[in-house]
Amino acid sequence: MSLERPDEHDHGGWMEQKDLTPIEETYLTVLMWLDKRLRIVDYLEVLENLYYKVNLQMPKSHTEQYNLDNKFWYWYPLYALGSFSTIAYVVAALTGALLGFYYAPATAGDPSAAYNSLAMIMTELNFGFFLRSLHRWSAQVMTAAVFLHMLRVYFTGAYKEPRELNWILGIVLISLTMVFGYTGYLLTWDQLAYWAGQIGVEMALSIPLIGQWVAQLIFGGFALSQSTLMRMYLLHVFLLPFVVTALIAVHIGIVWMQGIAEPH
Repeated sequence: MSLERPDEHDHGGWMEQKDLTPIEETYLTVLMWLDKRLRIVDYLEVLENLYYKVNLQMPKSHTEQYNLDNKFWYWYPLYALGSFSTIAYVVAALTGALLGFYYAPATAGDPSAAYNSLAMIMTELNFGFFLRSLHRWSAQVMTAAVFLHMLRVYFTGAYKEPRELNWILGIVLISLTMVFGYTGYLLTWDQLAYWAGQIGVEMALSIPLIGQWVAQLIFGGFALSQSTLMRMYLLHVFLLPFVVTALIAVHIGIVWMQGIAEPH
């Protein structure tokens, strides 16, 4: 008894009846060979069904529901803030990755190496001043755009049913944006960064019951040290980018499925 899946269709005979070019024949032969072993066609059918289901946006947008021809609101600047903040995030991510080739958070227990590497980037590296400035300004633009985006969503009522989940996700994203900015602010390890870090330690210690535990976990102690800088570096470079990118993808996916909440 053969365990090979029976061929419901005579693919070989079908190919002989067709006037196929060598390229077409090679493509179909490879596809059939892969399908017998990996069920390629089944997965393609699943993706096709998923594509049609995802593109059935619900609920219908205000313009579609009432057959409105005037779509001027689509071009209103406040409705582009979500895309604008996403673009700023991409720019910050790319420039941050390039800065990572030259930035060193600490060496041999000396956190001042972070400031020295930053000074090297700003003064000695070709286009280093431009690269660091672009990273800094894109991060600030992203923060402002996300804040204004949340205000637009609130004042136009776009947080209401059935978009509550995306509103909560947006609150999480703006919170993580603040954490992103704070951790990056401390990486310069200059006077502004040092005292901003000290304020963070005091805020953590002011939390009832668990304040000391939070300060130890986030800042590595009750005073700023190399442990503080390394924790901020790990959060800013290795943890937050993956979490924020995943949440942004989910956020955009929900908007794609539900459609944009239009002003009434």
